[in-house]
Amino acid sequence: MIQDLNLLRVFDVLLEERSVTRTGARLGLTQSAVSHALNRLRYMMSDELFVRGPGGMQPTPRAVEMGPPVHAALNQLQAALAPSDFDPATSERRFAVVTGAYASAILAPPLASRLAEVAPQSELMIAELALDVLERLDARRADFLVGSVLAAPERFARETILTETLVWVVRAAHPAFQGETIDLETLVSTPHVVIARNLPGLIEEGGERRPFVSRASWEDAGAFEAALASRGLTRRVGVSVPDTYTALAVASRTDMATLIPRRLAMLSAQSGRVRLIEPPYDSPPVDVSLLYLTERLAEPAISWMRDLIRTVAAGL
Repeated sequence: MIQDLNLLRVFDVLLEERSVTRTGARLGLTQSAVSHALNRLRYMMSDELFVRGPGGMQPTPRAVEMGPPVHAALNQLQAALAPSDFDPATSERRFAVVTGAYASAILAPPLASRLAEVAPQSELMIAELALDVLERLDARRADFLVGSVLAAPERFARETILTETLVWVVRAAHPAFQGETIDLETLVSTPHVVIARNLPGLIEEGGERRPFVSRASWEDAGAFEAALASRGLTRRVGVSVPDTYTALAVASRTDMATLIPRRLAMLSAQSGRVRLIEPPYDSPPVDVSLLYLTERLAEPAISWMRDLIRTVAAGL
């Protein structure tokens, strides 16, 4: 039985950082102290736990299995021992928000700025959106998810913090898009940059399997494809990319067009390299949601951070 909780803290941080150096920096320990703690854990667990690989310290299957319950237990213990209130002015808490490229560009900068003003000693970690996002929220390795969430298990709260519209973007000197308006024929005359949806999935809740999607792609609920079908038109996909930033980069340097969130497009348009094209069809808005474990609102810090995110989003 592990009696030294500091060993579990080292394990927990190492599982996240995958680096002895970064783990030591976060915990205020030397590299040798981290290595010593890891060796003690290896002996106690009769498992290597971590092995060196190209991407750093890679967890063994046993470490992956241990990770979520260890992290949850440490968080519960910390919550039990923490003061019942939360003082943002003095707190050194680390908040982890999972986002895609859109929220990283639109929400993260003003959120980081506001956090620095009201909670100067706290830390904001913007984490990459990935397939294991629900597991990370469950294990409390992440506090919030910001994205276009279509469905989630009942244990999660989901609230709309932004409503976004979509707009087509082309390079400023694109020869086919120089008028004030365009029609569908013009829009399909050039290849498109498509943002691939890479986070579809199914969640199981109460024996029922339902889709869970946080949009890595930005679509208009099929409105564009429906408009094309009604006119007997088809589009040509020139390239598929993983995120909105890449889509913007390709569109700004080629004769391709891409459909992206308006706020992000407007940021890019300030450079003068691209122009915005209003969809020549009815394009519905997209809701951007904040997702978190409902039970965590009992934690003063989480409740405070939720309100801060909502306030910042309302000002966008």
